[in-house]
Amino acid sequence: MSTIADVAARAGVSKATASRALTGRGYVSEETRQRVADAARDLSYVAHSSATSLATGRTQTVGVVMPPVDRWFFAELLAGIQESLFALDYDLSLYGVPEGSRTRERLFEHVLPRRRFDGIIAVGIQPSARELERLQRAERALVSVGPYSEGSSAVSIDDTDAARIATEHLIELGHEDIAFVGGSTDAGELSFGDARRLDGYLVALQAAGLAHRARVVGATPTMPGGYTAAAGLLGDRRHRPTAIVGVCDEAAIGAVIAARRLGIAVPTELSVVGIDDHEHAEMFALTTIGQSPREQGHEAVRLLTQRMSRPDDPLEHVAAASALVVRSSTAPRR
Repeated sequence: MSTIADVAARAGVSKATASRALTGRGYVSEETRQRVADAARDLSYVAHSSATSLATGRTQTVGVVMPPVDRWFFAELLAGIQESLFALDYDLSLYGVPEGSRTRERLFEHVLPRRRFDGIIAVGIQPSARELERLQRAERALVSVGPYSEGSSAVSIDDTDAARIATEHLIELGHEDIAFVGGSTDAGELSFGDARRLDGYLVALQAAGLAHRARVVGATPTMPGGYTAAAGLLGDRRHRPTAIVGVCDEAAIGAVIAARRLGIAVPTELSVVGIDDHEHAEMFALTTIGQSPREQGHEAVRLLTQRMSRPDDPLEHVAAASALVVRSSTAPRR
């Protein structure tokens, strides 16, 4: 395996000059830089990451903190982050830990402060634990993905607006008895983003004079969670709603499956709308509010590299695109 000394000897320069030419740290004439680059290519020399780190003061590693990636949104977001980082020759250290766990507390208290990263991408950070503020004290380039972004560059959709638009779509179809599945009456059990979506649902009902008919059914934001909640909600024929807003597409798809199991036709007897445009939304013909988490991952990396290269630039908040995608899970009230 070739070493930096071999490259330097072949190019006819010192090891220090060869290192400067390959890392871009320090002045080297263009002619010398090209000669060293040619020598490195001829010898198939690859700089060791530790050596590059010592020379440049950078680790070429980005830390990513997010909830466990067992939900589609987080898996897609991570895929986008990884694609962009790998294209820039950055490594990724992933910390996918559940909110409110001892492991997460240890991560923020002991692990992250000791790790050397060039930057951090924080996904779905909860304001209650002041986690974003703790990351800011590490004095590294920081970007957040999600609705809570105090003091950092960020990319997110407007969760309140997304749920408002979804609910208004049902109201415009004539529905008045609209339930929200995937929320909770206990604010402490809701993620910050899901709480915003619940707010959007309530705002739409209030504007339509339907606030007194609001129904929030607690459920985990998953297909099984949405299925269980909807099965209980729809089992009472006398009091079942004519429409459901899912806190996310997974909860909404669970509600569609529950309705079909109970013999309730979607959309003629029950309209269902979700939020996210999950990869299975088309298969279930689900009306939803579309967003692209993979593109948000790309955008997060762009914002982070900008913070790393120009830390004194103003913070930038990017509103990711979202729009109503009408399929056949919604119809006018009978």
